[in-house]
Amino acid sequence: MPVLVHLTPEKNVKRILHAGIHKGRGVYCMPVLQSYYVSHQWLRELKRRGVRTLVGVYFRVPDEEMVWFGRYGQPHQYIPVTEAIHLLMQQSDQQGYEMIIPRAIRPKEIHKVQAVSQVVGWRYLPGVRQRAWCTCPVCISPGEINSRKKRAQHAVRMMKKKRNI
Repeated sequence: MPVLVHLTPEKNVKRILHAGIHKGRGVYCMPVLQSYYVSHQWLRELKRRGVRTLVGVYFRVPDEEMVWFGRYGQPHQYIPVTEAIHLLMQQSDQQGYEMIIPRAIRPKEIHKVQAVSQVVGWRYLPGVRQRAWCTCPVCISPGEINSRKKRAQHAVRMMKKKRNI
C-alpha cells in the first residue's frame, strides 16, 4: 500500500482527522518518494494563495486504487496508483506531475499529519527560473509581486527596441 501526501492549510487538520479529506474535483496528492522535494514540490505554489502554513497529510491507499495521473495542465491518464508511481519515477524531470484520487479519503486511511518545510518546491511553473520572464502586460497581472518593477522593465525594453528600428 503506497503512502501519499496531501498538502493542506494547518487550520484544516482538526476537521480532516475527524472527517477525512473530502473531494471537490478529487483529492490532489503526491506519492512519498525518496526525494522529499518531489513529494512536496507543490508546497510553494500552493502558498501563493495566501496560506501561511501548510501541513502534510500522509495516507495509504490500496495498490489497485485508480487515480488520474499526469502533468499539470496536460491530459491525465486514469491508471492504478502503483503504475502512476512507477511512471513518475521513470521521468527525467519529475516536477509538475500530480495525482488526483477521485474519491474522499476516510479518516482511518490517514497515517499521520506532519509539519513540512515551508520553502520546498517551485512557484508559477516548474523550471520557470531556467527561462527569461515575459514582461508583457498580459503576463504580469496587477497586484503581483514586483509587478510595477516588471512593467517598468518592459517599458525600458520597448523603448530600446524602438530606438534600434
